Amino acid sequence: MKLIYSILCLSLLVMGCQPAPDNSASEAFERNSQTVLDNLENFQNESMDYSEYAADFVMRDTGFGAKDSLSLDDVMEHDKALWGNYDFKLVTDPLSLLPGVDVDTKLADGSVRYYANWEVTLAATDSTDAKSGVIGLYESFDFNADGKIIFQQVYGDFTGLFTYLHTVEMEETEEE
Repeated sequence: MKLIYSILCLSLLVMGCQPAPDNSASEAFERNSQTVLDNLENFQNESMDYSEYAADFVMRDTGFGAKDSLSLDDVMEHDKALWGNYDFKLVTDPLSLLPGVDVDTKLADGSVRYYANWEVTLAATDSTDAKSGVIGLYESFDFNADGKIIFQQVYGDFTGLFTYLHTVEMEETEEE
């Protein structure tokens, strides 16, 4: 009986000495997810809060023939140009944010990614009707320890979308 109590006490001691699980990546993901949701809503409302970005922020430019990366100033200029020509609406609802992983360790690192559909509308002019298209996007955000976005990338067929939006369809004429 003493042996059983000894084994039980020793087991409790060993179990009690286990380190607490590290939830820091999960906690960072939850915090950073809110930043991403705010970012997407602000982009759609044309009211970006660029204070969410770190001073050393870089965006990977994934477009055909584009330069490798964009600075925050480049992104701000690009956003302004986009909003001047198009309206953006996130149509995937509910949006599911997914945790990202560190490239080297393959462990969760607090980064955030998503797959979603966006509706992009080219406004009507005097001679054309408004025209909309839906694009499927993959986007990811990496954060620093202060919760600021340090890296962003987005993939989607923007060339196809913009070609579609700017193609004037010829009206068929009836032959008499």
